[in-house]
Order: sequence, then structure tokens, then C-alpha cells
Amino acid sequence: MKINIIIPAYNEEENIAKTLHSIINQSIPIHKIIIINDNSTDGTQKIIDSFTTKFSNIVSKELISSNKHLPGSKVIKAFYKGFDLVDKSYDIICKIDADLIFPLNYFEKIIELFKEDTNVGMAGGYCYIKKNNNWILESLTNKDHIRGALKAYRKKCFTDIGGLKNTMGWDTVDELLARYHGWSIATDESLKVKHLKPTGANYSREAKHRQAEAFYKMRYGLLLFIIATIKLALKKKSVYFFINTCIGYLKASINKVPFMVTVEEGAFIRSYRWRGIKKKLFC
Repeated sequence: MKINIIIPAYNEEENIAKTLHSIINQSIPIHKIIIINDNSTDGTQKIIDSFTTKFSNIVSKELISSNKHLPGSKVIKAFYKGFDLVDKSYDIICKIDADLIFPLNYFEKIIELFKEDTNVGMAGGYCYIKKNNNWILESLTNKDHIRGALKAYRKKCFTDIGGLKNTMGWDTVDELLARYHGWSIATDESLKVKHLKPTGANYSREAKHRQAEAFYKMRYGLLLFIIATIKLALKKKSVYFFINTCIGYLKASINKVPFMVTVEEGAFIRSYRWRGIKKKLFC
């Protein structure tokens, strides 16, 4: 199976070489690696150039955009800049962050997940962060969700879901839409990926408001939104997060922000989430 990898990179001079080395040295060859330097102000491009001149399967392009670290739209714009360079005969398309170190059998195992079950539309491993000199499972990781840092899509699934949404929450709605279209999500706990920068470490207050906006745009509804927000706030151990998220949801509701899913897709998402809640409560 041909794998194409797209890596949006913003000020990653400390990490991107480690990421690329871990991809280049995989147990199977990667068909094409596309790096989009998204307005970096450090030495990221110089490091990228050192790889593109040495490896024929690595290409890059520079993108001029905002230097604000806003999750969602910024990274997806970079992703689609890279998608223009994808070999359209690909079987698997991956969106990868530029601050990851993969085990050397990572993509071999990902291919196995797709081959073992033709119903698998998305696959991924688990992100670990360093704490007190130990690598521990990142708190936002769970068994039925693949982190936005390391998404891998079967081509047909990627087409069915309409690609990636240009908004925060894209890495949740993609899985929900995949399930809506009958695809399953596969994760492999043995694939422990080192995540060199904790998710959300540099997020602004505006970014937190946009996280709430994403719940609104997925048609969660107020009660489901509150439950989801409490769960996230408890994981982050932050009352401040809960308050900011509620403010963001209220703003989205007042401003009637356009939804990112249809009425039918929204009904499926609510039903799926409620089934998950009931299962945890009563099983």
C-alpha cells in the first residue's frame, strides 16, 4: 500500500529532524513525504532542505500564513497545501505533526491494520509525553480516538468524509463522519509515539473559545456540550478551561456560527455520543 505523508511544520527546528529520521528509517519505505513550512521564523526550512536534497521521496513547500498558534484552520490550510503535491495513486494519506518520534515498525503496523480489516477507514497509535524523565500516555488519548497529531486514512474513507474540515475540531469530526459512513477506527496500543510538545501547550484564549465553537458546529447540543466540557476540564484539571469553553460556546450560539455537519450527520453524532455515555454509566 502506498503511503503519502503530509507534515505541516511551524517553528520546529528543535524537533523536525527527529521526526523525519524516524520516518525515513521505517521498516517499510514511505512512498512520499511532503513537508509544508508554515511561515516558520526559525531554522526549520534549513533543516527541511537538508533532507529534500538527500532523499528523493521528500518534497517541501513554504506557506505564508498567520504566526498565531491557532489549532484547526492553520494546520488544515497547510495540510491542503501539501495535498496538492500528493501522488494521487496513494492508498493511505497521513497527516503527521512535526514533533513526533515513531517506533521503526509504526507504518508497517498501520498497513497491517488496514489490510486485516477492509472496513477500517482510519488507523493510528498512541501519543506519549515525557514527564519526570518517563514517557507517559498523553492524557487526551483514549482507545476509540486517534490523535490529530498522527492521523492515517484509507483513501476511500478520506473521500467519503469529504477530507478534513478547515476548523478546530477537525480531528474529532473526521472520526464521527467516518463512522457515519460505515467505517471503523483502529488503534494499536503497541505503537507508542513520542510526542515532543504537549498538545495545547501554546494555545491562546482565542483557541480555547474555538474549541467550544467546534462542539457547537458539530451540533452537540447544550447538554452534551456541558458533559464533554466537564470531562475535558477534569482531564486538564482546569476550572479556567471550563469557563473559557462555556464562553466560546455561548459566543458561537449568539453569532449563529455555521455548522460543519448536516442535520442528519449531527443527529448521528449526538446519538453516537449518548450511546457512549450510557455504555460507560451502565456497563
